[in-house]
Amino acid sequence: MAATHQHSMPNSLPVLYLAFELGLSDWKLGFSTSLGTPARVRTIGGGNLPAVLREIGLAKKKFGLPEDVAVFSCYEAGRDGFWLHRWLCGQGVHNIIVDPASIQVDRRLRRQKNDRMDAQKLVAMLIRHQAGEKVWSVVRVPSPAEEDGRHLHRDLEELKAERTQHINRIKGLLHGVGARLAQVNNQFPQILDQLQAADGQKIAAALRERLLREFERFRFVQQQILSLEGQRRRTVRDGAGQPYVDKTRKLMQLRGIGMHGAWVLVYELFGWREIKNRRQLAGLVGLTPTGYDSGDSEKEQGISKAGNRRLRTLLVELGWCWLQYQSKSTLSRWYRKRFGSGSKRQRKIGLVALARKLLVALWKYLEQDEVPAGATLVDWRSKLV
Repeated sequence: MAATHQHSMPNSLPVLYLAFELGLSDWKLGFSTSLGTPARVRTIGGGNLPAVLREIGLAKKKFGLPEDVAVFSCYEAGRDGFWLHRWLCGQGVHNIIVDPASIQVDRRLRRQKNDRMDAQKLVAMLIRHQAGEKVWSVVRVPSPAEEDGRHLHRDLEELKAERTQHINRIKGLLHGVGARLAQVNNQFPQILDQLQAADGQKIAAALRERLLREFERFRFVQQQILSLEGQRRRTVRDGAGQPYVDKTRKLMQLRGIGMHGAWVLVYELFGWREIKNRRQLAGLVGLTPTGYDSGDSEKEQGISKAGNRRLRTLLVELGWCWLQYQSKSTLSRWYRKRFGSGSKRQRKIGLVALARKLLVALWKYLEQDEVPAGATLVDWRSKLV
């Protein structure tokens, strides 16, 4: 995750540090002024913003701080998202959101854990972070518009997974009585009338009603999928001049990358992330290699998988598409030369390496107009059909 700008204060000025431990019903607020000062932990109701301001005021009085003292705060990324960060910044608080997976954990002893201890630990680490120590990774906060733009494709992916569940459930119920169904489509009610169980009898009444109810849920989800796909298609077709749409169109010009892949890459990554180098780029997706070199032991442990799971899955799929539709490109020739004659496992490992190289190539293509070597370009409009 990309770090945000770190606010630092001169050591001579007093600072109030605040850490949030966000629960569903209760929030723990940990206050401190320095590492040697015992943390003041208070409990408020979840989402009670007036109570947050009240506790900040009480903490200033408790520690003998002036009313205009700078307040630095943090909380872990999770269910509450970014709204609290934006509210705190609006109140003049310097807030950061922390990647929970990057927080250091002592592995020598059994770990004690409760919300009070977590708040105390977070505020201590916040003080160390403000002093310049590298104790965690800070989440890059998107703007409200950037965050809102991700809902369409994420909802679409969840709907497609839900559609698959309905299809599998229908086929599984029929399989349980010895009936077979090749596919589920709008003619399912008519097909159901013709299906027979293993004993040659028609599908039983209660099972038939359950199948029809399941089919209605499938059809409702299918209608929502078609509606969202149509909305996305219209946005790409009619949104000339919009930065996100222009980047989506540019990626669609590459043969083997369709509208969905281009859209997700732009709205999840290339549209709003500030990427400095290829290692940071691969780290955002979790495709960086994880080496292990200690003494005489040296081995590769695979990719980190610490980044965006949605993008990582998509890039592996795009890797397969790239091999099929861009077979004459330099990347495809590199893959066939390096892994083409290997085992199935080696080819899968090679595909992850190809996905990482493809990610860097697409970044250069968007930022520097550098077309991947040997790649074929097509008209993006042909992919709107």
